[in-house]
Amino acid sequence: MTTFAESMKTVESYAEDFELDLAWFDKRGEWGNEVIPGRHGLTLEDIQVGAYGDVPDQSDNMTGRPRGAVPRPDAFRVGSYVVRTKSDIWLANAAMLYEEALQRQWSSATDIPWHTIKPLPDDIERAECQLATFLTEVEFVAADVPGRWIANTTPDYFEPRMFLISQIMDEARHLDVFRKRALANGGGLMQRPSVATTSGIVGGIDMSRDFTEMSARLHISGEGGVLTMFRMGEMMSYNQAEERIYRLAAQDESRHVAFGVMHLRYLSEMAPERMEEVHTYLDEGERGLLGGAAAAVGGVSVSQNPAARDTLSNDALAILLGGGKDHFDEGHKKLLAIRHR
Repeated sequence: MTTFAESMKTVESYAEDFELDLAWFDKRGEWGNEVIPGRHGLTLEDIQVGAYGDVPDQSDNMTGRPRGAVPRPDAFRVGSYVVRTKSDIWLANAAMLYEEALQRQWSSATDIPWHTIKPLPDDIERAECQLATFLTEVEFVAADVPGRWIANTTPDYFEPRMFLISQIMDEARHLDVFRKRALANGGGLMQRPSVATTSGIVGGIDMSRDFTEMSARLHISGEGGVLTMFRMGEMMSYNQAEERIYRLAAQDESRHVAFGVMHLRYLSEMAPERMEEVHTYLDEGERGLLGGAAAAVGGVSVSQNPAARDTLSNDALAILLGGGKDHFDEGHKKLLAIRHR
């Protein structure tokens, strides 16, 4: 059997005969790594070995070079990466959350028992469709905002980038599953929410100046409120399909909230001087979530509370929780309890 050394000599001889430049052949990163898969397979955590697991506190990588690869002096600058400070985006468990996202993917086409949806009273179906319209737009917002931060983050911090990519896939699936619910049972899309809900929220979030500001608003305040809705899904579901939708969507949203919480935890340890700034973002989100009325987010007047008073989604939730429009007051009392929780 031909040895590696013999094969190399053959290649070098061929290159010499045809005047090929094989200088690149010896320019490689840390060599000789051998990683054994764990009980969950070969994960990103498993391959954080040697220099490949060293994450720089500051990155000057503007060429798209994978972390640990040998740099090329003549490489073009392919990105204008704004996020090049580790504490601005890092968290301890980004790789784990990404792997969980991969392992828990589900299909809105085949994993939802759509056949369990039966005709509902008109007021219930209209409320379902109004809520589905609201959530369709909300999930579009939650997918749209992280996209630009992916492109603005250096490849040296690829773990948070990859998680954000998985989040966009999650939100796309949520968007399509709620759109399908609106059209699945004789109804359709209803009136879009007011400017003070989704449009105002995305305006405030998208005007964020850095990643932490965006994450505090989106992952914690915004998705935290939506997660609360999903977790009360069994209380307002009228069939197994709706129960499954809310359960699976809540599973995904929990990861997104965990990402934001863990990022702020890392930031508090590495950049404690930013904590007053972070408290400002969280206080503004708390006013929007708990107040039930409009609050200023990034200079935009919004209500982030999905159970806020005087909104279409509030009325839809009250009808669903109460069991129909004739029991609106009973459903509204449940919403008040949720708002003050």
